[in-house]
Amino acid sequence: MRNSARIILALAAIGLAVSGLAPALAGLIQKKPPYFASISAGKARMRTGPARTYPASWLYQRADLPVKVIDMYERGAWLKIEDPSGTQGWMMGTLISENRTGLIMGTVAELRDSPRFGGKIIWRAAPGVVGRLSKCARGWCYFDVRGRGGYVEANRLWGVEPGESLN
Repeated sequence: MRNSARIILALAAIGLAVSGLAPALAGLIQKKPPYFASISAGKARMRTGPARTYPASWLYQRADLPVKVIDMYERGAWLKIEDPSGTQGWMMGTLISENRTGLIMGTVAELRDSPRFGGKIIWRAAPGVVGRLSKCARGWCYFDVRGRGGYVEANRLWGVEPGESLN
């Protein structure tokens, strides 16, 4: 029975793709701005408008840098983003990932073994360090930098809204 269901789903997906409905359905599933995401490429150009014909205003050379998607053009082919410094511009949608990352702001942040002030300090992260975010709740997020992680106060991070919860 399980294999039958998989076959039916696969055939339905092929049928939608052939009929041209798949792009329309994908557009309906996309998130609505504003939302946080990250740069997926090691090199990504920000442009002044939503096409390659617009001049590049910035070259990012830092994969996983968190960005805020604030607008969309042509069903997400181009995304207007804001970086942690407040710079805004357009980037190809394929250069943006839905992986959630954060950037340490202010002074050195203490990463703890549990999401509370009484938790043991296990790491410290300098301002500007980027890491993956998960388990955000009640003002704390799990912050992972290449396998080394701990809980940090969410208000120390750029890349998560105040009060936002992540699994």
